[in-house]
Amino acid sequence: MRALAAQALAETRMTMRRGESLLLNLGIPLGLLAFLALTKVFPKPSDQLAFLVPGILALAIMSTGMVSLGISTGFEREYQVLKRLGVTPLGRPRLVVAKVLSVVAIELLQVVLIVALGLALGWRPWAQAPGAGGVSVAVIGGAVAGTAAFAGLGLLLAGTMRADVVLALANALWLVLLFLGGMVFSLAKLPGPLRSAADLLPGDALTEVMRGTLAAAPGVPLHAWVVLVVWAVAAPSLAAWAFRWE
Repeated sequence: MRALAAQALAETRMTMRRGESLLLNLGIPLGLLAFLALTKVFPKPSDQLAFLVPGILALAIMSTGMVSLGISTGFEREYQVLKRLGVTPLGRPRLVVAKVLSVVAIELLQVVLIVALGLALGWRPWAQAPGAGGVSVAVIGGAVAGTAAFAGLGLLLAGTMRADVVLALANALWLVLLFLGGMVFSLAKLPGPLRSAADLLPGDALTEVMRGTLAAAPGVPLHAWVVLVVWAVAAPSLAAWAFRWE
């Protein structure tokens, strides 16, 4: 446990020291929330924040789990860092767990900062989402499933491709899932086939779960939970099967 805790702390520190990771994990989500909240797109500021804050939380989970974890692990694999750490007393299983714990730690920081900024801008989730206990369980469940799905995608990329390809593809997927995930704007006006494709992606599913539990919405559609859970199971399973340590 001591080795696991030390490695998880080291992983978190290394992530927080990388400027590009800070920009991706904290700068972009917080900047987007502040900018879009102040553009007054919705008639009521409360409606705008009810739409934006859950979407930005989903964006933060996607950024940390898929892009940050995927790119860093891809370069560690290419530079033989994973191979060396895997044969130490730490072992491969605890190395993977340490990376997951690092992702969770960063996500907790993201949640604190995003929620704090949302509250400062006027977001009042308790006035919109009845049943705080049920809301908390749903939000935590959605966050766990989203983390599993996106971390699985990140590790799948990192364990099967060259680091430079991981870098390009992870960033490209981030952009695609940002625009097809309904995180910062509504997908209602998308063409039918594109909207149907978005419904099958983890970004839109996670956003619907977060927004349906935190905002004044009629609830989370069943298909969103189904899609998110399928990705949460399939992506890590495929990553575990295909991952190459060298």
